[in-house]
Amino acid sequence: MTDPDDDVLICRCEEITLGEIKEAIARGATTLHEVRRRTRAGMGLCQGRTCGTQVARIIAEHTGRPLKEIMPATARPPVRSIKVKELGGEQHCCPKERT
Repeated sequence: MTDPDDDVLICRCEEITLGEIKEAIARGATTLHEVRRRTRAGMGLCQGRTCGTQVARIIAEHTGRPLKEIMPATARPPVRSIKVKELGGEQHCCPKERT
């Protein structure tokens, strides 16, 4: 029988539910990184800043490990590259030709 709480959204960015996280743990995920790989929880726009603590608590609760043992996931910058001129504008990096 499924728990009605399994439909609760834990990761709003990726729309990952409590049930999906519990299933990942049942299949062997015991760290934030492993849950992230299996479910995408924490991989959205907030990069786990909103749901990371909740996911860690769920892992601790279902594995019996202390919360402080659940290490934080590795933070990574966005993958999309940008041009230097987009950071500061063209006027800062590329002087205009004078005629």
